[in-house]
Amino acid sequence: MKDILFFDVDGTLYNREKVIPQSAKDAIKQARQNGYEIAIATGRAPFMIQTVLDELEIDTYVTFNGQYVVYKGEVIFTDSIPKNYLSEIIQFGNERNHPVVFIDDKKMIASIEGDDFIRESINTLKYPYPEANPLFYEDNEVYQTLIFMEEEDEQLYKEAFPEAKFVRWHRYSCDILPKDGSKARGIKKLLDKMGIPIENSIAFGDGLNDIEMLQAVGTGVAMGNGHETVKKVADVVADHVDHDGLAKVMKELKII
Repeated sequence: MKDILFFDVDGTLYNREKVIPQSAKDAIKQARQNGYEIAIATGRAPFMIQTVLDELEIDTYVTFNGQYVVYKGEVIFTDSIPKNYLSEIIQFGNERNHPVVFIDDKKMIASIEGDDFIRESINTLKYPYPEANPLFYEDNEVYQTLIFMEEEDEQLYKEAFPEAKFVRWHRYSCDILPKDGSKARGIKKLLDKMGIPIENSIAFGDGLNDIEMLQAVGTGVAMGNGHETVKKVADVVADHVDHDGLAKVMKELKII
C-alpha cells in the first residue's frame, strides 16, 4: 500500500519570497522515487497553482480548501456555497462595506473596483487586482468566495450564517466555505478514489485552513513559521519554511 504526501502551498512549499526552495524540490523528487504519491492541498484555485504543478510534476490536488478535487488531471469532486445563501452573505457584507472576490477554476472577479483591503490581500498572492463584476456569481460556478473585513467583524458573520464557515487567511480576508467544507474532506474524497487509507497519509501545512487536514491525516506536520494554533494540533513541528524546514522534516520522518 502506497503512502501519500499532501503539501499546502503558501508558507509550506512557498517561502516568504513565494518560491519553492531547491531543498524542498529535491526532497519531493526523492520522496517520489522512494514510492510516495505526491499531492497538493491548498486554499488557492487550480489556475493559481499551475506553476507549482508544472514545477513538481503533480497532477493530483485538493484546491479551494477541499471544494475542487482532481485526481490525475480529472475532476472527481466539487462543492460550493448555494447561490441563494451566498447572496445573503454578500448583501450582509454590502451593508457593512465588506466586498468579496469570487473565484472559479480559471479566474478571480471582485465585487467592486479599487478596494484597499482587496488590493493588499490579493497582492500577497502575487496577483493583480481582479476585474469587477458584482453579479458574477449569479451566472457562473463559484467554488470559493473571499470576503474582506477585519478580524473584529468576523464573529458577526459566524453568528448570522451558521451554514457557512469563515476561515481567515489574511488580516483583511476570510475564505467562505460550506459548513462541512475543509481540506480534510477533500483529502478523504481523494483517498477514497485512490484506495489509500487515511493513516497512510502525511500532510504539511501552516495556516488556519490546515487545522482539520493535520488532524485528519495519519501524520500532521506544521511548519515552524505556522500559526500557533496549527502547531498545537500537529503531530510534528518542522523548522521555518525559509530555513529548509520541509526538507529537514522529511528527513526526520524518514520519508527521504
